[in-house]
Amino acid sequence: MTSTPPKTSSPKQNKSAMLWGLLVIQIVCTLFFLTDALGDMILAEEILAGFSHDILESMVVLAMSLSIVFTITEIRRMLHRQRRMEDQIKIASGAFVSMLNQYFDSWKLTPSERDVALFLIKGMSFSDIAKMRNTKEGTVKAQCNAIYNKSDVTGRAQLLSFFIEELLSEELIPEVNDV
Repeated sequence: MTSTPPKTSSPKQNKSAMLWGLLVIQIVCTLFFLTDALGDMILAEEILAGFSHDILESMVVLAMSLSIVFTITEIRRMLHRQRRMEDQIKIASGAFVSMLNQYFDSWKLTPSERDVALFLIKGMSFSDIAKMRNTKEGTVKAQCNAIYNKSDVTGRAQLLSFFIEELLSEELIPEVNDV
């Protein structure tokens, strides 16, 4: 039985919650100043006497309104970026498996060599791979040498860096500035 770790909020989730909280505070403050300014204008006996105070309150309402627009824009940008990154991760995981299979096919790896290559990429030791495959460590080493020869690399590190370089060579989803 495996236990899953408790879910914790990420810094990005904390930032999102903080921005939404600030937005609510800004809206409440703006509504307060707006109703106060309107009340002063409607109930003022001498409009000219309270004119400078009303202008100050109106400027505060304007500043708060602009900050609300800015906060909304930043929240939308952040959520768009987060969705885009999540989409990239989904594509990357599928693309990585597809890319592995394409290279394994082009290198003409046997089914056993494919298994060993996957275990190598996952970072498993020769002894762990041998245990997983019910073979001897010498067999795994021989299969690794065959994989390295067929893929034209010198070892595990170069094999792994080959795939990382391929994965990072171009953007999976082009940037679209529609926000």
